[in-house]
Amino acid sequence: MLSLSPTLKARLATPLKIGHFEVNSRVLQSPLSGVTDLVFRRLVRRHAPESMMYTEMVNATGLHYVKELPIIMEVDPNERPISIQLFDCRPDFLAEAAQMAVAEGADTVDINMGCPVNKITKNGGGSSLLRDPETAEAIVRSVTKAVDVPVTVKTRIGWTDKEITILDFAKRMEAAGAQMITVHGRTRSQGYNGNAKWEWIAKVKEILSIPVIANGDIFSVEAAVNCLEQTGADGVMCSRGTMGYPFLVGEVDQFLKTGILKPTPTPVERLQCAREHLYMLWEYKGDRGVRQARKHMTWYSKGFAGAADLRGQLSTIENVQQGLDLIDRAIERLAEDVEVEQAELAIA
Repeated sequence: MLSLSPTLKARLATPLKIGHFEVNSRVLQSPLSGVTDLVFRRLVRRHAPESMMYTEMVNATGLHYVKELPIIMEVDPNERPISIQLFDCRPDFLAEAAQMAVAEGADTVDINMGCPVNKITKNGGGSSLLRDPETAEAIVRSVTKAVDVPVTVKTRIGWTDKEITILDFAKRMEAAGAQMITVHGRTRSQGYNGNAKWEWIAKVKEILSIPVIANGDIFSVEAAVNCLEQTGADGVMCSRGTMGYPFLVGEVDQFLKTGILKPTPTPVERLQCAREHLYMLWEYKGDRGVRQARKHMTWYSKGFAGAADLRGQLSTIENVQQGLDLIDRAIERLAEDVEVEQAELAIA
């Protein structure tokens, strides 16, 4: 039976302190490009009202030249706590962007130093900063001076298995003024393949005084608990495990606070959430929201009879009504299957 050790329970009993800012949850929703928009965050927060949410990462260069806040930076005044994540390699551009983020309502500003995508790293951003710690330090110092909210960093353990530099890098970030660091336990070359090396997160925790958040392979409450036990981290950040499953952060949060496992949502409940997600995206972004919803809908469509066919159909929807009709029919079929099963059990 899953349980928290006394040591872990004691460690998690107080709020997470990020500089002068306190968060009443040790479970965070990771920034995910093309995923963690305002709509998705609302769904996650429904189950995890006290958890820190992150926007999609925002290009500081784009903000500098366009001078307009992109929709991915839009924050609901009521969604607290919230962090806006920025990426770039120019300390001055990031400082300017950070000031815009705070004006938009950010409680903290997070600097992405872990994204492995080529189009980010080839321009000096994301995980390429692991190979340029001097610039990374300059970024943190510049942003810290520019804003009065805590500045945090999200990164990986290194560039390759032969180039794991996280211990020196993390100490540099703390010395430069970072108030928290989130460590994804993979190298840049791993991408999202293989297992996250949680042992490196444990090593980072041993040498820093600021909070260390563990990230990587948190797909369940059990994984979150095991990660916290093994790493001694101050919290966990859920990433890909929430795609098509915005319940995860809340499930982990409740268990860490109460030791009680929430019931797993049924396929019907997951599809009802998918339906709402689709409709909210359409209301928020129009037809572009429907196109963006296709990937979300395929992530929801797993683990039940007929899921593969539904995934294929939802991946090509052209309008919101088409998607709603497909989901409604799937919900109806699943409900009928449950009624048949219950009738058979009653007869038996």
